Amino acid sequence: MGPPLGAARDSGHGGWEQWCPTCGQVYVVGAMVWRCACGGLLELRGPLAAEPVDPGAPWSLWRYAPVLPPLRAASRVSLGEGMTPLVAAGDGCWWKLDFLQPTLSFKDRGAAVLLAAAADAGVEAVVADSSGNAGTAVAAYAARAGIAAEIWVPEGTSAAKRAAIEAHGATVAVAPGGRSAAAAAARDRAEQPGVFYASHVYQPLFVAGVKTVGYEIWEQLGRRAPGSVVVPAGNGTLVLGLAAAFAELLALGLVERAPRIVAVQAAACSPLSGAAPRGETIAEGIAIAEPPRLAQVRAAVAASEGVVATVEDHAIVAARADLARSGVWVEPTAAAAWAAWRDRSRPPGLPEAGGDVVVVLCGAGLKKPA
Repeated sequence: MGPPLGAARDSGHGGWEQWCPTCGQVYVVGAMVWRCACGGLLELRGPLAAEPVDPGAPWSLWRYAPVLPPLRAASRVSLGEGMTPLVAAGDGCWWKLDFLQPTLSFKDRGAAVLLAAAADAGVEAVVADSSGNAGTAVAAYAARAGIAAEIWVPEGTSAAKRAAIEAHGATVAVAPGGRSAAAAAARDRAEQPGVFYASHVYQPLFVAGVKTVGYEIWEQLGRRAPGSVVVPAGNGTLVLGLAAAFAELLALGLVERAPRIVAVQAAACSPLSGAAPRGETIAEGIAIAEPPRLAQVRAAVAASEGVVATVEDHAIVAARADLARSGVWVEPTAAAAWAAWRDRSRPPGLPEAGGDVVVVLCGAGLKKPA
């Protein structure tokens, strides 16, 4: 996400707008576009809110409505997403249980905001691509909004994730090949008239929803920032959301410094570290070989003085078991973040025990039981 504007012109969404940093073109919030006419990726910007919390709002991520575009459909599209527990894990570490969402994934945050914008714009049909979690979230919130949804998934997507998407009434389309094939198929479909591309990667409104996890962490820690936040990174929406939240809090003078962001990738697929893919990984949710916002995610990590960490599959399996024995059951993608923090052979730059760390656990174990 781009930096907030001090005073963006009013386009009917409280001064919020989508813009292209490549050419400067501006689009209204909820426009039927997913990238600029010049080919650039869109970002979202809007006015800073002096107080980010609305204490009178429902107990959901809409508590942070002051830092989001005003959306009329928010109340009727919401499923009570957000406001997930922050649990002490010992050694100065906290677990943010962000899998405790309506569809058991942090992706509900972005889907809630994006589909509310789509409903405001009168969208009747959306298309998305996903390895599972984002597709389920989009399908659920589209159903809530009364919008038809078509979700493209790569072949090999687990039966459980496909079933969850279909349960919400969405059409599941399987693209031969991997994650990039599903994305290409969805983009082609989105070129057809009247179809809105509800992409968790290209749509900046999705990242706007995800940034609420940063505001929750800040508020749950007594309105302060942790030293570091450890998150799994595939397309990087969690990284970008956290970076946006703490940049805004810093600009408002509500934190003294932003936390370092530790972006965790599977060793078999780690484009953030510059390594070439070398096979499959159990952490399918972050197996993204060519993230469209790669440069932006790298820049966000670097700006936070953070680090990219890679973990092997055997460490992910061990970390998942370790969490389960502590009462927390997550999917392998989420366990990757815990694997990075608990690994005693950490590369330089990773937080140490006692270092005031929040590890974001973003997908439930039921997503991939075995």
